[in-house]
Amino acid sequence: AIRIKGGKQAAIRFMDGLKLAKKEVHVADIRTCVLHPASATHRQLTDEQLIEGGISPNLIRLSVGIEDVDDLIEDIKQALAKAK
Repeated sequence: AIRIKGGKQAAIRFMDGLKLAKKEVHVADIRTCVLHPASATHRQLTDEQLIEGGISPNLIRLSVGIEDVDDLIEDIKQALAKAK
């Protein structure tokens, strides 16, 4: 998991900026996937409950797949630039 500087909106911009990673998570998927837990898997919790559980608004779950490592690094770099 990673935290994106700039809060929830920056985290969403980061996810939207990714080209290789899919915005979905499947068990045993071989592709790189990202998920925003606060608005997906834990969306039923209040803001207070999220913080108590260690789930900040800027938290992104990143599950790395089998894509070329250099391609993934470049994709993450360009998405981070878009998140600012």
